[in-house]
This record gives sequence, C-alpha cells and structure tokens, in this order.
Amino acid sequence: MYYIGIDLGTSAVKLLLMDGSGKICNIVSKEYPLYFPRPGWSEQNPEDWYAQTIAGLKELIKDIDKNQVGAISFGGQMHGLVILDENDDVIRPALLWNDGRTKEECDYLNEVIGKETLSKYTANISFTGFTAPKILWVKNKEPQNFAKIKKIMLPKDYIAYKLSGVHCTDVSDASGMLIFDVKNRCWSKEMIDICRIKEEQLAKVYESYEVVGNVTDEIAKELEIPNTVKIVAGAGDNAAAAIGTGTVGDGRCNISLGTSGTIFISSKNFGVDSNNALHSFDHADGNYHLMGCMLSAASCNKWWSEEVLNTKDYAKEQEYITKLGENNVYFLPYLMGERSPHNNPNARGTFIGMSMDTSRSDMTQAVLEGVAFALRDSLEVAKSLGINIERTKICGGGAKSPLWKKIISNVLNLKVDMIESEEGPALGGAILAAVACNEFESIEDAVNKLVKVTETIEPEKELVEKYEDRYNKFKKIYPTVKNLYDELI
Repeated sequence: MYYIGIDLGTSAVKLLLMDGSGKICNIVSKEYPLYFPRPGWSEQNPEDWYAQTIAGLKELIKDIDKNQVGAISFGGQMHGLVILDENDDVIRPALLWNDGRTKEECDYLNEVIGKETLSKYTANISFTGFTAPKILWVKNKEPQNFAKIKKIMLPKDYIAYKLSGVHCTDVSDASGMLIFDVKNRCWSKEMIDICRIKEEQLAKVYESYEVVGNVTDEIAKELEIPNTVKIVAGAGDNAAAAIGTGTVGDGRCNISLGTSGTIFISSKNFGVDSNNALHSFDHADGNYHLMGCMLSAASCNKWWSEEVLNTKDYAKEQEYITKLGENNVYFLPYLMGERSPHNNPNARGTFIGMSMDTSRSDMTQAVLEGVAFALRDSLEVAKSLGINIERTKICGGGAKSPLWKKIISNVLNLKVDMIESEEGPALGGAILAAVACNEFESIEDAVNKLVKVTETIEPEKELVEKYEDRYNKFKKIYPTVKNLYDELI
C-alpha cells in the first residue's frame, strides 16, 4: 500500500508518497501566494491551498497503481484562522501564524483575563500568532464576518475537510489555538466563553493517528483513487516533523533550524513551566511535548549573508571561523521579535562587543552562536522542570552546516544526531497515515523501524566549558537592553 503525507507550509504545500516499507517513492511541491495587506499582517487564501493540494496529489500518484493508495494524512502550519460560513465557504482570507495584528487582543487575554488563568485553562499564555486572539480580532474589527462564522478551522484541517467532508482537527494542532485544554485533550469551555464562540463552531478533535473518514466520492473520482482511501487527522507541523525524526516517547529532543527555530522535547507526562516560557502541547504520538520557538533562526544567517554581506555562499563565509568559544562579539537573534522564552514582539536583533579588530568572520560566527545561545535559553527552561536531555536530532536548512551543528552541540552540551531522511512534516504525515492503516503497531514502532541515524556530533569538554562562560555572558544582555526595545519600535 501507499501512504501520502501532505505538509501545508507557509510558502508551498509539499506532498510525499511512501510505501509500506517506508521507502519514499515521490515528492511534489506546489507554491501559492502569501499576502501582506498591511505591515505586520500575513494572510493566505485557503482556496489556494486546496487548488495546489489537488494539483500536487494528481502529480504525486500519476505513475503508481492508484488502487494501492491506503490513506492520506497531514502536517501543517499551525495557529492560522480559517472561518467558514453556513455553506462551508471561506468568509475571509486566513490569518497566519506569523500575523502580528493581534497585540491588543493578546494584551487583553494576558493582562485582563490573566496569564495564570490562561495557563490553568490551556497550559499556555497568549502570543500574537495564536488562534484565540485572532478570533477576538475578527470579533472586534470585523463583526460582520464574526456573525457569519459557522466553523472555525486550522489550515491543514481545512484541507482534510475538503477531502473528507468532515470538520476535524487533531490534539497537537488544537493545542496551539489557546482554546484547548491540553492536559485533558479537549476543548476548554472557559476559553470558548472568553472568545464569545460556541463549541459547535469548533471541529471534532481526534488523536493525530486516528481516521476521521474516507475521501468523498467526488475526490475519489477526481483523483481516480478508491473511495475507501482513509483521511487521517494528522498533526501540527512541529509535531509531524517530530514523528518524521523519531522524536517520540519520553525525553526525546529535536532541534529545527528553519526560518524559525524550535527545540521540541517529547514527554509521557504533562508539564508546564512556571513562566509559560515554553509551549506545552499534546504530541502526535498520544503523549505530550514542550516546545521552545524562536521566530528567527536560519533566517538570521540568511539575512546576514544575503542582505548585509551580499552573498549566498554560506559555506565560504564560515570557512574562516576557527576559534570557537573565543568570540567577543554577541548577537541577539530577535529580528522578528521573539517568542520563547521572552514573548516580546518588540525585541530586535542586536550586535554587541565589537572592537576595531572585529572581523567579518567574527560577526558571522556571532550570528551562528546567537541562535545556538537562544535555543539554549529554552533548553534551560526544560531543565528547570527536571527534564534531562542528553542528545537531540536536528533538521531544517541550517542543519546543512557542519560548523553550525558543532556549535549547537557544544553550546547546548548535547550529542547531535543526523538522520538518513530529513523530510519533515510530510514524512511525519505519511507515517501517521501508515499507522492508522495498521502498517505498524504504533507510532513508536514505526519510527524505530523507519528513522535511521547516520552520524552523531559529540560535544567536546574543553569547548563546552568555553561556551558555558560565553552563554553566561549572553544571557545577561537581553535583560539589560530589554527596556530599550520599547523605545526603539
């Protein structure tokens, strides 16, 4: 049988075809537009997602026996708000995860409702990217659209609905809405009231590996596949990527060095840190996870190299970096503000420590180290909860740099494992589809058989000690300059 994983990203949908042995048979990517109606706003048309998904599916399976397609599942951009009317038509363009228009609504939730109350109801506090403040924004700024809402959905779940006719979501993606009781894996009635909505406007919640239904007859006919093909709930992009890297069970870790950066820690136990510095979400494997999310990671290096140094030859820029742990230049990687652990949309990128002998390479090194130090900030929060991490997987575009992986290994004092096939949420979605069809006994069984470690970077004692000293200096910089950011914006 064949299993399809659909990763609904911000710039494109990536579709992956996997057979029952775990072999990746085909990958297709289809782009769609991203709109910025005003500074800080970010929107997409859900109809574009669907059109490109259907086009991608046709291309993905054109050379196989279509009768052998068993199931389709998903990974996808989280937090986006898709609202449908009584005819299940999209009311307005989707507000995306990186949309920053909801500061007023976030302040209301965090300061009037209160962070402690939010954490009690949802295990999290409000961030501008989350879904609940977006719902309140529509209520406050577009009451005519708010009045039309029949269903509230997340991006990947809109595609699942279009394929199956079922209004569904999964526990991992729902966790990022700030309307979901993460500990008890159900909608929070208190948050529903706070958002002035009704529970029937929300989708039915499934575990990520559960079947929500089959493809509709219309979809079966259009794609020339059996109408018995299962649609499986899927997961938010980070949870789906964690499945694809084998980050399941208890105490496993994955670092993603993409446009944004995440440190993802799987756990069999529910946990929340005292300051809600990390996101506490349900995991796609049926358990829980903690996640630190920084808004700028590999994008910091892209900005520095392409916009400032005017080069795309990243490897050459890193050739001359030889004295690790000895750099006097520091970089705070907050080019888009920051989420974990500071939750400060006004924070900005900051260099400090330059002198007349500072070189181009020192500045490049500071960018790479700054991202690593910021990831360690989140790791330290996890340690405060008694979580002991000794090694991590790594994925994302930034993970192609051997130097950056070495820096991360020594700054965080972790063994860093590279895996054979790094296809992120699309692979995670395909694995969830296979598990739903009993191809594997469980998520853990699947990843143990399919995810292979090819190389491990070990931290070096002397370098770890040097970076310990550097990190202790780095973590003093943000509290010192924090108040300046508000004046500079």
